[in-house]
Amino acid sequence: MLFLAVSASEFMFFLFPVAGAMFLCYGIYQAITDSRGGDKSKIMARLQDRSAGGGASDREKRIRESLLRRPETDDSNLLFKFVSGLAVIPKLQVSLDQANVDTSATKFLSTLLAASLVTSMGLLVLGMGALIALAVGTAILFLPLLWLKMKRGWRMRKLVSQLPDVFEMMSQSLRAGHSFAGAIQLVSEQLPDPAGTEFGRVFHEQNLGVKTEDALVNMANRCDQMDIRFFVTAVLIQRQTGGDLAEILDKISSVIRSRIELLGMVRGLTAEGRMSGWVLLALPFVVFFASLSMNREYAMTLINEPQGRMLLCIAGGMQLMGMALIKKIVNIKV
Repeated sequence: MLFLAVSASEFMFFLFPVAGAMFLCYGIYQAITDSRGGDKSKIMARLQDRSAGGGASDREKRIRESLLRRPETDDSNLLFKFVSGLAVIPKLQVSLDQANVDTSATKFLSTLLAASLVTSMGLLVLGMGALIALAVGTAILFLPLLWLKMKRGWRMRKLVSQLPDVFEMMSQSLRAGHSFAGAIQLVSEQLPDPAGTEFGRVFHEQNLGVKTEDALVNMANRCDQMDIRFFVTAVLIQRQTGGDLAEILDKISSVIRSRIELLGMVRGLTAEGRMSGWVLLALPFVVFFASLSMNREYAMTLINEPQGRMLLCIAGGMQLMGMALIKKIVNIKV
């Protein structure tokens, strides 16, 4: 009862000194930990400076730094330790790599969780209400993940569309007398992101001592695209059995270009079905808000009455199920 009687100003008066003391102790602890790990930091900085060389472009420097970057692990940080043990971290790291976001999954998710919790607690302290605090915290947590998914999808689609040009360039480079590593370097220098970045990473991995086969497999696992797996499988077989790699690349390029054309035709034919799905998903909301503006008392029955709220939940679930079925029907694999 005594705690409840304390006003908000008195509570903040006690909270700020305690929080300041905690942050000060944490800063001293971090300074001691960083001083102990100074030798490792110097070694990593020296490796990065030596690997960068002279005259390298900004993209090449970023690729080399990403290859030499240590995983973001901090055993002294409880939040990092908790997040690093989650099962979703490996999948999130793959999505970050595919979206070309230069950070670790542990750091990314820890930042989102901390921002969501701090914002929610701040809104509760300001008296905004639990529902608003929960909604804002959830939005802060999931909107960056939605942005990451959209960026990943856009980048992977662009990568697939660049593959025919990539393989044609590599084929011409091989016929001109360049080695396979030289062809990869040419692609990394001449083509923009994402093809230039991904093949540039393969080139720099083999420069750092990784086998070419392993670097290609790493790219296939990192991008997780069927066309790239076709390319990597063909190269691995050719390097074991021999053959004309330039001709193989020409055939793969022709197949991928035909698949892209067929995929565009399928998307054009299924555009009506996809548009129907979005219209059917948005129509109930439009009708509800129109009813709310014309007859508020009639529309609010769905919110004020328990039966109305139950019907809204059922309708929302059926809407999502219908949208998923329509997406499943029009999503034709090519």
